[in-house]
Amino acid sequence: MHPTLPEFPLAKTPSLYVVATPLGNLHDMGLRALAVLGAVNAIAAEDTRHSQRLLEAFGIKTRLVALHEHNEQVAVGQVIKMLEAGQHVALITDAGTPAVSDPGAKAVARVQEAGFPVVPVPGACAAIAALSASGLADGQFHFHGFLPTKSTARRAELETLKSVPGTLVFYEAPHRIAETLDDLAASMEPARQIVVARELTKMFEQIARMPVAEAPAWLAADPNRARGEFVLLVSAAPPVEGLSPEVERVLGLLLAELPVKQAAKLAAAITGASKNALYERALALKAAAQ
Repeated sequence: MHPTLPEFPLAKTPSLYVVATPLGNLHDMGLRALAVLGAVNAIAAEDTRHSQRLLEAFGIKTRLVALHEHNEQVAVGQVIKMLEAGQHVALITDAGTPAVSDPGAKAVARVQEAGFPVVPVPGACAAIAALSASGLADGQFHFHGFLPTKSTARRAELETLKSVPGTLVFYEAPHRIAETLDDLAASMEPARQIVVARELTKMFEQIARMPVAEAPAWLAADPNRARGEFVLLVSAAPPVEGLSPEVERVLGLLLAELPVKQAAKLAAAITGASKNALYERALALKAAAQ
């Protein structure tokens, strides 16, 4: 038996509630999320037909209005009018947490600019769910979301991300997954690991870990592996002995204008290299120049 929860009160001030919904498994719906969705005056949803099925599953009869990537700027005006009239509004997307590679960020910003509170109601998030089960979490991660759709642009972007410290986290759609894994294998160091997480929380959920170079062959081995929505996680860049030529160049330019400590700190922020290593190298360069 579960204890009876008190009725969840909404804030006294009209507010926009950013509500996370399940990725697929309805049992992941939070109790607070249910209470909020049942109590607000309206729910702004990415796909009202999809969200209607979710509400019906829990017996929620709150009115739905459409707010998606094609009408977000117009729809948020309607949301603000409701808030100005003293009503509470919830924001949901088709799955997971709104405004994380989904519509909602522009709406949240506009509501904040209009002077109304924005209240997060946390719950499912595909990136965090995949990260927690990846075994790659090392204290840092970089959430990038979707990469460019064209291979040339995608490889160029991956090149800029190679040296970012921590685990890289991407979203990908089934019709692009093969091309993206090919580009990851071509762009990333062979020693790096990739975790492919698909259909999270659903019946055919799969989380597979392998060297990044093996990912294209793994995908091609079974047509079913290309189905579903994907989270891709790539392990942090392997440590490099010494400083790369590019890091040396940045440090040298900064040392020409700044004191050693400040140059090392700024070079670390720009390049992602170790601040201590940069400081030691800067001292050596200064000494050699005297």
